[in-house]
Amino acid sequence: MASTRRHFLENATSAALLAKTQRSVSPPDDRASMVDVLTRVANPVLSACSERRLKKLMPVEAPHGNTADRAQFTHLEALGRLLAGMSPWLELVELSGPENDSRRHFGELARESIAAAVDPASPDFMNFNRGSQPVVDAAFLVLALLRAPRELFEKLPQRTRSQLIEALRSSRVIQAGFNNWLLFSATIEAFLARAGEHWDTMRVDYAIRQHEEWYKGDGFYGDGPQFHCDYYNSFVIHPMLLAVIETVSEFSKSWKSFGPAILARAQRYAAIQERSISPEGTYPPFGRSLAYRFGVFHLLADVALRKQLPASLAPEQVRSALVAVVTRTINAPGTFDPNGWLSVGLCGHQPEIAESYISTGSLYLCANALLPLGLPPGDPFWNKPRKPWTAQRAWSGGEIAPDHAS
Repeated sequence: MASTRRHFLENATSAALLAKTQRSVSPPDDRASMVDVLTRVANPVLSACSERRLKKLMPVEAPHGNTADRAQFTHLEALGRLLAGMSPWLELVELSGPENDSRRHFGELARESIAAAVDPASPDFMNFNRGSQPVVDAAFLVLALLRAPRELFEKLPQRTRSQLIEALRSSRVIQAGFNNWLLFSATIEAFLARAGEHWDTMRVDYAIRQHEEWYKGDGFYGDGPQFHCDYYNSFVIHPMLLAVIETVSEFSKSWKSFGPAILARAQRYAAIQERSISPEGTYPPFGRSLAYRFGVFHLLADVALRKQLPASLAPEQVRSALVAVVTRTINAPGTFDPNGWLSVGLCGHQPEIAESYISTGSLYLCANALLPLGLPPGDPFWNKPRKPWTAQRAWSGGEIAPDHAS
C-alpha cells in the first residue's frame, strides 16, 4: 500500500512539474529544446559514420542475445531512421545564427555518412541486400532523400550518388512480406523514379492497391489482411503511403486519384494520436516496437510538417503535446548509455521490452517525431503561445469537442 501511494505521489509530482514547465517556457525555447534533442540523438551516429567508424564505435545492444545477427543490419537502421527524422531540418534554409550553423554542420556529416555507407571500399559499407531487414532501412534512408533532396542527394558527389543508386537497386532481391513491408519496396522505387532512374512500377502499384484493400476504417489500416493494435500505422504505413503517393502521382493519374483518401485517413489518424497524449506527456504502451519511443508519433509529426493537420488541431497545440512527450521520454534516466548512444527501452533502459529484431540501430526511429523542425521558426507551429492539447483540456475540466469516427 505504501509503495502504491509513493508511486501515485511521484506521478502526481511529475505531472505538476510538467504542467509548470508547460506554462513557463516560451515558444522559442520549445524549438531550442527540440533542436537540442535532435542533435543529442544524432551526434554519436553521424560523427562516427562520417569518419567511417560507426561499426567500430556503435554498441550493438540486442537483448535477445542475437548480437551477431543484428550486427548485420543495425548500422543501416541507425543511419536510415535517424536521417528520415532529421532530413526536413537539414533541408530548411530559413535559418540563421547558431541553429543554422548546427544544421550546416550536420548536413555535412550526413553527406559524409551516406558516402561511407554506400562505398564498397569503406569500413562502414552497409548491408543493403543480405537477409530481409535491409529493405526496411533502405526505405527509411530513401524517406530522408525524399524529404531533403537538395541536402542529401543533389549535393552528393556524382560517384556517391551512383553508389547510392546501386545500393538501393540491390535491395530488390529481398521479397517484401505481405504486410506493411510492401511499402518499403514501394518507397525505394518511388525515389528511383524521382531520381530519373529505371523503376519498378508494379512494386508501387501493388503496395498502393493492397493498402487500399487493407483499410479498416477510422484512420486505421491493417498490417496486411489483419488489424494489429500497435503503432505501425504511424511508424510506417501512413508516412510512407503519403510519401509514395506524393512522389508517383506525377507519373499517373490513376495513382493521383488515391491521394485525397490517403491524406484524409492520415489526418484522422493524426487526430487520434493527438488525443492519445495524456496530460502528463505519456501515451498507451501497447503493441510491438515500443523501443522506438516517441517515434510512435511519426505520423502526427509528419502531418504537422506538411501543414495538413485536421481543422480540429491547432499547430501550437500539437507542438505542445509533442514537446511534452519528447521531453518526458528523453529525460528518463538510462535513455542514453555513458557514451551518448540510445539504449533499449521506452522510458529509460528497459531491455525486457525489446522484440528479437530490436537492437541499438532500431531505436533511432524516434527521430521521426522531430519532423516539424523542418518548419521555420516563424511558422505558427513554433511561434504561437503554447496551447493545451486535448487530454490536458479534458482532464482539467476545460472545453473539449466530441470525437467521431470518420
